[in-house]
Amino acid sequence: MIGFIQQLQRRTPLGWLQLSREKSRLLVALSGIAFADILMFMQLGFQNALYDSNTRLNRVLYTDIVLVSPKARYMQNLSTFSRRRLYQASSISGVKSAEAVYVSVINWKNPQTRRETSIQVIGVNPDQPTFQLPEVNQQLDKIKLPDIFLFDRDSRGEYQQTIAQIEQEKTVTTEVENRTITLGGLFKLGTSFGAEGNLITSDQNFLRLFPGRQAVSINLGLVYLEPGYDPQQVAKALRTYLPDDVKVLTRKEFIQFEENYWQTESPIGFIFGLGVSMGFIVGIIIVYQVLSTDVNSHLKEYATLKAIGYRNLYLLGVIFEEALILAFLGFLPGAIVPLGLYHLTRNATNLPIYMTLTRTLLVLLLTIIMCLISGAIATRKLQAADPADMF
Repeated sequence: MIGFIQQLQRRTPLGWLQLSREKSRLLVALSGIAFADILMFMQLGFQNALYDSNTRLNRVLYTDIVLVSPKARYMQNLSTFSRRRLYQASSISGVKSAEAVYVSVINWKNPQTRRETSIQVIGVNPDQPTFQLPEVNQQLDKIKLPDIFLFDRDSRGEYQQTIAQIEQEKTVTTEVENRTITLGGLFKLGTSFGAEGNLITSDQNFLRLFPGRQAVSINLGLVYLEPGYDPQQVAKALRTYLPDDVKVLTRKEFIQFEENYWQTESPIGFIFGLGVSMGFIVGIIIVYQVLSTDVNSHLKEYATLKAIGYRNLYLLGVIFEEALILAFLGFLPGAIVPLGLYHLTRNATNLPIYMTLTRTLLVLLLTIIMCLISGAIATRKLQAADPADMF
């Protein structure tokens, strides 16, 4: 073992010497790898932001089991079912209570710019905490008053002046569906790919905005259990007892329900996945061109090494050494630049896009695989090189 280590230490770093000899070629290769890494980082970041932002509301709901319509596809397209199902669910052993939630996306006038934009409105029972958001739970008494709404301070758009006025407890009014409403408080939830912002109010205020909407037609049913009962077991009992016009989901399944839509049914999820694949393929092509050019320009030198007794395995090791050097050196700028791009994107869109250790390691692994694949393709000509043909 000691002799093997000493042999490695004495080994000439042929791969590095060949790469560093052509500075311009090395710079082009590193730029190409960095570009491919930046593309993969951005696509993975957008993809993760897609899933995180669109499951925010699902994750902050305070509930054990959720009832939805079988026609529901995602949070902004939930469809409705009868409120009667909540009364039926309350009769199941282990169920403490069941509450209705109304959700709809409507147009409203931005209080600051007076431009029309879309916003998600959520109507809840103000006598029962519905969200795991202290800001909301502390202001439930406000939304009991007619036409009072809580505004999401992380909504996308120009709302700085509006937020400042609400913080100063000034009266801020605007129009929604030709009805004047008052923004009586703030909370923080955030935007998503499906909604540019959020308003929370009481179920009665929600129904005032939609005079054609019946109170018995609800979007979500939140089921609360008695202490000690297993949500899985109670959900199983509810599925057996309730008709087929309602779907029963545990809290975890409800979050997964939303994520599955954006992963498999939404074209956005497919586009981001395709972007990662394209970055990977672009990286392979760039690294292959560099390594292939290097092999062609040093083919006689490789043939000489073969002639004096070096085996193909050693020569292949040189190519793979170059590939690994390119992978690590190109990854460094490819990982640093996205930090700034993430920051710019987060400020511009309020989407939850951050650099994570898991994503960093994933892109590093993809970069190494990308470069090794390129190296493997580039070595085909080297293996076929015959010293007799070179001289």
